Amino acid sequence: MPTLASPVPSTLGVLIAVHELGGQPDAGLRPLLVSHATGFHGRCYLPMAHELADRFHSIGFDYRGHGDTPRPEGPVVWDRYGDDALAMGRAMRDVFDGPVDAFGHSMGGACLLMAAHREPGLFRRLVVFEPIVFPPAGIRPDNQESPLVAGARRRRPTFPSFDAAFENYAAKRPLGSFTRAALEAYVRHGFREAADGQVHLKCDPETEAQTFEGGGGHDTWDVLPEIDTPVLVIAGRVEPMQPSNIAAGVAERLPKGTYLELPEMDHFAPMTHPAEMADLVADFLR
Repeated sequence: MPTLASPVPSTLGVLIAVHELGGQPDAGLRPLLVSHATGFHGRCYLPMAHELADRFHSIGFDYRGHGDTPRPEGPVVWDRYGDDALAMGRAMRDVFDGPVDAFGHSMGGACLLMAAHREPGLFRRLVVFEPIVFPPAGIRPDNQESPLVAGARRRRPTFPSFDAAFENYAAKRPLGSFTRAALEAYVRHGFREAADGQVHLKCDPETEAQTFEGGGGHDTWDVLPEIDTPVLVIAGRVEPMQPSNIAAGVAERLPKGTYLELPEMDHFAPMTHPAEMADLVADFLR
């Protein structure tokens, strides 16, 4: 059975790292592309993919500057993340002989929508969880720094060991709310071990901060009415100044959009409730 070779070429010479997440390639399962959030990486979704392994052959990847995909020189531009999603969608379509399904979380959901707009028919169906697609006016005054940006720049980039990093994150929110398997996946595949045994974040804090800063700078909101792909837009608990607050608006602007709200979950539902999220994804994609 076909599977996707790594790396996949994208723009500016970027070579996208690709990861098998779950489901046997030779089991005749439908392929599912998994698109990650800012500061994360493709293998953060291993627990969710495990829950889908009897239904889908899940393939993840790392956006430029995240995980095992290097960041090219120059500023962070969200349209280039869209290039990566487009490259992955095309590679999946070519290998699996037709449009495939995809799941995207936060930034990853926005980038799938970018790719779906650029190339109609690229995807069969999409599920996006709280995509970062803001109205032109934005949701925050220009002179008010996002706490996400400030938090990213303060993020500790180095720990004495993988275990030390895990214990640090497990003791505080939001990562402390992840399932143990999800947090282990984030740490084990999100840090690189040096010769002295210390571990260093693969997505450096400045890349994460610049990605948050640019989240309102792309025009995806304007082109949502032109996307003909069926899309399920999921939001967790709706809160002011958060992506959950605009998810319903995203769904309303999509010609084939469906909205689902999960008030018992938050922005990190794929990591805190992987089994429940897997069932929702599979139900829409059947």
